Parts: sequence; structure tokens; C-alpha cells
Amino acid sequence: MRDFHAPGRSPIYATNAIAATSMPQASLTAIEVLKAGGNAMDAAIAAAAVLAVVEPHSTGVGGDLFCLYSPAGSGKVIAMNASGRTPAGLSLEALAAQGLSAYENSSPHAVTIPGGVAGWEALVKAHGRKGLDELLAPAIRFAEEGYVVAPRVADDWADPDVLAKLRKHEAALFLKDGQAPATGTVMRNPQLAATLRAIAKDGAKAFYTGPIAAEIVKDLRARGGFHTEEDFADGLSLAEFVTPISRPFAGHDVWECPPNGSGIIALMLMGIMDGFAPPGDPLSVLRLHRHLEAARLVYRDRDAFLADPKQVDVPVEHLLSDAYISGLRGLIQDDRALDTLPPAGHAHKDTVYITVVDKDGNCCSFINSIFQSFGSGIVAGNTGVVMHNRGFSFSTKPGHPNQVAPRKRPMHTIIPAMAFKDGLPRFVFGVMGGQYQPMGQSWVLSNMLNYGMDPQAALDLPRIFPYAGKVEAERGIPQATRDALAAMAIRWCRRRMRMAAAR
Repeated sequence: MRDFHAPGRSPIYATNAIAATSMPQASLTAIEVLKAGGNAMDAAIAAAAVLAVVEPHSTGVGGDLFCLYSPAGSGKVIAMNASGRTPAGLSLEALAAQGLSAYENSSPHAVTIPGGVAGWEALVKAHGRKGLDELLAPAIRFAEEGYVVAPRVADDWADPDVLAKLRKHEAALFLKDGQAPATGTVMRNPQLAATLRAIAKDGAKAFYTGPIAAEIVKDLRARGGFHTEEDFADGLSLAEFVTPISRPFAGHDVWECPPNGSGIIALMLMGIMDGFAPPGDPLSVLRLHRHLEAARLVYRDRDAFLADPKQVDVPVEHLLSDAYISGLRGLIQDDRALDTLPPAGHAHKDTVYITVVDKDGNCCSFINSIFQSFGSGIVAGNTGVVMHNRGFSFSTKPGHPNQVAPRKRPMHTIIPAMAFKDGLPRFVFGVMGGQYQPMGQSWVLSNMLNYGMDPQAALDLPRIFPYAGKVEAERGIPQATRDALAAMAIRWCRRRMRMAAAR
């Protein structure tokens, strides 16, 4: 029960429908679409388009999407993968010919063909009630008439690395006298409004063929990219309905999109944690330690195995098997951190998430993303479109499953999710934050199912994440807890020193 004498937020309850997004303008747009007779899918797409305007550092027309949809009363989960592929001319050999053994996150080589617009069209045709002309109208209005920059958006926009990226590509459309717009600034993007208006009128073909595609290709090639108009025309086929994957957790069946998405990593992490009896305190050292160790193991497997299943074998069944997951769990020791992770296969930060449930019970879990903040930083020609940098997730190591190759999808971080109970959806959820998403999903769902928290309390509990060899902890994690976790790692170091001395 929340302490109402302390500052905080309460969960929202509704009887007819509900929508959750990262920005009020998008949430209100979703509700208005529902009031006008649209369903959960319509509302999610309209909200995503608005976010492409008002939260331009996180999402946009130049990005990808993944979606889970459960039609009312069906007990079914429908999955959509609308992630982009590399140009046909991009390969390790082609990069080497340019003198590159790797590439930057602001390189045109990090720009795969965006799949989001193809996904919008495919989803609304298959499961919506409205047309793109009606659903994109609110976003067009915000782009033309302007929107107010919110405090969190302004703070992210002002990040020095973000500004460097925008300045590098002379993205004046997103700068005010070379600086990020301050909180409260009214921003407009008439060029994006024109692009959205063309998509609203003629559908996805307006983006992937004709003048818009030609303008994007011209810009990317001028920067050294391998993109062609044929690559973009092929983008019309990017949106694919795929078979979702699932594992049990805390008496529920959790559903995710399959690889090349990272949903499998969230399922593996939940599978490991499901074998432990939850400690009584949700911020106890033991709970955090186990969760951190489990995350280290499954993220190791992500980096080793996750790739485009159309080009390499991703061992999904093996990675989700009880035997493999129990083997991972057995590696975790409650009194110390693993010093060195065993080889894989043996025993963050910018995205938007949208969820909508309508009055009939249709459920939509939806993520639209340009990956890192402002993606590649490239605003293509006169289109107003920020191009994502999802290809930065590729490996340039020869022979790696996720090695960059022609017409290939990279490992993806965005993962919409659902949890079913007794054959019907109970939680429709997702987590923003790039690499953090599998860790975040398992953390929030455990907070609710293992510790009885309501959704708002589960989201508000301080978070922790092992990434790039360090543990990132929010300020709400007590210092004594941080010290205890650090001591577990130090204990391993001392043990290894004693063993070395004995030799």
C-alpha cells in the first residue's frame, strides 16, 4: 500500500480502456482514437506516430518496430517483426574496401532500411479499424503546428554526445543556434509533416518508393552509404508476422517476439529467477545479487548467439530449455560473484514503449525505436526523418553469428511482452531503455508477481543493471547494499590472489 503522506504516484484504474506511453500527447491521442471507434491497434499506431514527432530522440519514421497483439477473447498472441535489413551492397568486404574494420554509431553504415512504416501499414490492415490517413493526422498536426519540449526530452536532447552527433551531420532542424532546445521551447518539423502526409495518403509505398525514398537514398549515399532505391523498395516486405516464443514465470506464461529480437533473453532471465525462492525484501542484497548474476549469464548468451534467424541458426529451443536454464542457475553462488563467465552455450538507451487495451479486450504491446538517442544523427535530405542506427548492433568480427552481411537484420533490443494467466492476457508490458530491456522486464514483472506490487510501485522501485563490466545502480539503491554487492566481487578477487600465491 502506498504511503500517501509521501510524494509519489498511484496506479491508474479504468473500466473501458487504457493507454500508457512515454508522453501525455501520445497517451491522449490513443484515448481519442479509442473514443472515435478505433481499437487498441489503431490507438497504438497513432500514438507511435505522435511520439515520432514529440520525442524525436527516441523514435521516428526512420526506425523499426516490434509488436505483440492479442485479439479479445482469443487467448492467442500475434507477433510482428518490422525490423530493417542492411543494404544488399553492405558486407565486411565492402567496409574493408573503405578502410573500415568497424563503424561509428553515427555512420550511414549503421542505418538499416527502416521497417517501422511497413509495420504500421501491415498491422493496421490486419488488425485495425481505421486507415493511416486518420491515424497519422494528430502527428501531422504536432509536426506542423508545433509541440512543447518536455523536461525529460530536453535533458536527453542536451546530452553532449547527442549534440556532437547532430552537429556532425549539421542537423539544424533539431538545433536552436547549435544547441538543444530548452524545456518549454516550441519545436516544429514541417518537413516530417510532409513525409507523414504522403504516407497518410498513399501508405507505405510513399516512404519506400518515389521521391521520399530517392531523397533518403541520395543523402545516405552522399555520406558513403551503400543504400539504393531498390533496397528501399524491398522495405515494403519488411513487416513479417512471426511465431512468438514463451516460457512460464511465477505462474504466468510470458510471451515475447522471437530472434532477431532480444525477447528470448528476457525469458531466459525469468527462467533462471523462477527457480529461486524470492527473498522477503525486494531490495535485499541476495535478490539483487542473484538477478545481477543471472543477467550477466544471459546477456553473455545474447552477445554470442542472437542474430538474424534467416541467415544463421539461433538455438532458441536449446536456450529456452529447462535443462539449459537450470544449468545457468546452478552457476550462481549466493555468497560471491562469478569472476569469469564460462563460455556461452555450456551449462539502453532510447526507445518508446506503448501499450493499449481497448473496451473489447484487444491488447497491444508495441515498441517503435530509432535505437540510440537521435539514432545515427542523420536527418535525411528534406524529409525531416531521423535515420536510426540499429545496424550499430552488428558485429564486425568475421564468422560471428551477428556479423554484418548483405540484406541481414541485426540483433535487436526492443521487446514488447505479455503475460498470460489461465490462457488470457493479464499483463501487457514493456520497458524502455535499450540494452536494459530484458533486465527491466524481469525486474518489473518479478516486483509484481513475487512481491505483490501494483504496476506503478513495481516501476518506481530502484533499478540495477550489469552492463559493460560494471554494475549501474540508481540512487535509490542503499549504499550499504552497494557495498555488500561490491564485497562479493572483491571476495572473488582475493580468492584468486590466494590461489595464485599457492602456485
